[in-house]
Amino acid sequence: MTSFSAAQRSRVTMLDVAERAGVSKASVSRFIGDDRALLSDATALRIERAIDELGYRPNQMARGLKRGRTRLIGMLVADIRNPYSIAVMHGVETACRKHGYSLVVCNTDRDDEQERQHLASLRAYNIEGLIVNTLGHHLEQLLELQREMPLVLVDRKVDALHSDLVGLDNPVAVRMALDHLEQQGYRDVLLISEAADGTSSRLERMDSFKTEIGRRQRLHGAVLELGPDVNSRLRAFLAADSTGPKALFCANGIATLACTTALRELGCRLFEDIGLIALDDLDWYPLVGSGITALAQPTDAIGASAFDCLLKRLRGNAEPVRTLDFLPQLIVRGSTRLPPELTP
Repeated sequence: MTSFSAAQRSRVTMLDVAERAGVSKASVSRFIGDDRALLSDATALRIERAIDELGYRPNQMARGLKRGRTRLIGMLVADIRNPYSIAVMHGVETACRKHGYSLVVCNTDRDDEQERQHLASLRAYNIEGLIVNTLGHHLEQLLELQREMPLVLVDRKVDALHSDLVGLDNPVAVRMALDHLEQQGYRDVLLISEAADGTSSRLERMDSFKTEIGRRQRLHGAVLELGPDVNSRLRAFLAADSTGPKALFCANGIATLACTTALRELGCRLFEDIGLIALDDLDWYPLVGSGITALAQPTDAIGASAFDCLLKRLRGNAEPVRTLDFLPQLIVRGSTRLPPELTP
């Protein structure tokens, strides 16, 4: 096989292949398309050799546009630095590849103007479907895209978009966390979350936490949203009188990192002075102190299911929209094991 650079391959055309093989351009088009069976074995072999010799690479985008299909799936994420977004995106991309689709990812960086621009770009790419993990502030654009293609929501609900929603069963996750803390002997719990900012999953976790605390006589609780005063608020929580041992419940990986950093800056002994349980399970959790207890989200399954919902819609499924809620897995580490002298 002759070796060609990318630049050389890009200059080779379908006509060049046809001339080298001694066939028509239409025959080459059939060979690289879906009509290869219409060609004789001898013709197909000549075209294959010519392609190999010239280093020809067909323009898949152009072929897709010609057929009305690009096999491109768009994904809009609010913050690509969030480990949850990366993990779910991996699940989506793996499922896309399995079914012959490619994924185009756009990161809004929680910026409304970027979201607007990315939605316009995704439309220009002629994507066949869209997976959305963002606040949906540009609702009109999203509704316009939804009229043109299937759309699936991940983690965050946008009420005006009547679409399939895939994510975590937040009330169950909160209940599992508080069950574990209560069984371990903790009595005073502070939920730490990123600012709600209208994000449905964060609001749902906060509301579920307040509901669960309200019905548990042995637990006291409060909610703290991350901000510049997180260190002083944590210091106050540590110093306040309590009916028993204290614990933090971090609502996602970003909150966990912020709290762990703040506790170290405050000189807190991890995890002797305070317990900690986190929603999401990140690679660094086992490395901090005696390890951070976590509620692991099945992010690969969430991503794969989001694509599966989209694929079914692409294939004509017209059933009512569904919400798929996944359950977390409790992984117990040292951060929620009270020292014997503190056990009630």
